[in-house]
Amino acid sequence: MATARTVAIERRERISGGAPAAAGTAAACVRVAATGMAAVGVAPAGMAAAGIRVAAGCVLLSMAAHWPALAQQGRGVQASDPPGIEGKWSGSVVLPSGELPFSVTFASEGSTLSATLDIPSQSALGLPLTEVSYEDGRVHFEFAAPIGLAVWDGVHEGDEIKGSFTQGAADGEFSVERVATEGPSAEEGAEEGAEQDIPYLEEEISFENGEVRLAGTLTLPEDGRGSFPAVVMITGSGPQNRDEELLGFPVFRVIADHLARRGIASLRYDDRGVGGSSGDLAVSTAPDLAGDALAGIARLAEHPRIDPLQIGLLGHSEGASVASIAAERSDAVRFAVLLAGPSVLGAEVIYEQSAAVARAGGADQNQIEWTTDFQKRLFAAMRDGDDLESYRDELGGAIRDGIERLSEAQRAPIADVDGYVRFQTDQQIDALLVPWFQYFLSHNPADDLRQVRVPVLALFGELDLQVLPAQNRGPMEEALAANPDATVVVVPRANHLFQAATTGSPAEYALLEKAFADGFLDTISEWILERYGS
Repeated sequence: MATARTVAIERRERISGGAPAAAGTAAACVRVAATGMAAVGVAPAGMAAAGIRVAAGCVLLSMAAHWPALAQQGRGVQASDPPGIEGKWSGSVVLPSGELPFSVTFASEGSTLSATLDIPSQSALGLPLTEVSYEDGRVHFEFAAPIGLAVWDGVHEGDEIKGSFTQGAADGEFSVERVATEGPSAEEGAEEGAEQDIPYLEEEISFENGEVRLAGTLTLPEDGRGSFPAVVMITGSGPQNRDEELLGFPVFRVIADHLARRGIASLRYDDRGVGGSSGDLAVSTAPDLAGDALAGIARLAEHPRIDPLQIGLLGHSEGASVASIAAERSDAVRFAVLLAGPSVLGAEVIYEQSAAVARAGGADQNQIEWTTDFQKRLFAAMRDGDDLESYRDELGGAIRDGIERLSEAQRAPIADVDGYVRFQTDQQIDALLVPWFQYFLSHNPADDLRQVRVPVLALFGELDLQVLPAQNRGPMEEALAANPDATVVVVPRANHLFQAATTGSPAEYALLEKAFADGFLDTISEWILERYGS
């Protein structure tokens, strides 16, 4: 009986550099990594990994859009005249403690208006806004950040929108101006022409899992063959679009491009409640999402250019766990590629992830130990159905202590400290009670992996601080020990997104080159083609 083997890709000396993230402090916030695995606790000084900007009133959180309990992507509303503000607008929020530059981009489909938010200083790009409306010159949009609901309410006059901004107890003003659009440069035009010459086709397709309709993109090689092997891609935690675009890096689109050039088709689709897909991700669990992936396989099996006996799954982070559930459930799954997939109990992943990210952000050992201890006690109480009031009080006290340690300028936007503490406490604890998080907390992916008998390729990033190889590689190999065709790969110097990194901290994600570490893509395509390349 074969055991999983560990393979190390040859190290390369070229590593994308990155400037250190700007220091920031926070009295208290939910720390949210790009996978959406949340860690409750007091954010330490220098916690730039969480993308928090307290100096401007603890405004927003760059990773917030990747946690389903806190972000609802792309929900548009009816607008009387959406074309009047379509396009990009840039400006700033002004609070007593300073300015925070940002931009908002409006788009409409028919009479439905949607918008996204960019905060470059927090490495936050393309965050989806909710409650977007424009009527009689009044503009309104909101963002559900873990540190408090951010609300913009303004008036459109000519090429300017200005009005009020509120988030929790912080009040301020904002103004943005329309960004002029120009025709493409010669270089952009050349790039556009190059894109038209790409050696593959893309089709917009949809499929259903019960009452949920999923919308996605099928990428097909164009080399004259009759049919192709294919992969269905599954995103990590939180509401994400079909490209799994994280801080400007379209992870799945880049993978799809590579696979198509190697003769492998792929399907990537919007998560529930995102883009063209229906449903509500916050009330969905991993088994629900496994059903979505299997519905995608069924859709591909009907396509004349896809070989129905050569369709597999590729899942990233929590998506790897979803892929394992689907592979255990259905014989239609012929192989599985697991990218940075956890293989231990969800609560254990959170403890290690939270400590590693906090340590990289400059937290001292006492802060890390307090947070881990608090998490363990809180999660045990949640599991046992105990009353959480004492935990709210304890967290509230820690938040209050954190506020007292802030400078006068940092405290200035918090006019009502008691209200702020109550708001933050409720936001952090109540957000953990949604079905998605409850399932993640108690689920051990190793239980599913032990039942998977199709070929499996599992990859970890050597520097990943979200799904740590030191914690997850061994249990992954053990769970796959009975699988006759299982390979575990550690990509040197790669982070959770498989970028070439220096520390692996989420604070680096937006600073690194939007490209994968050397050898990552070839490892995936060559492994698939060894099995389904004829």
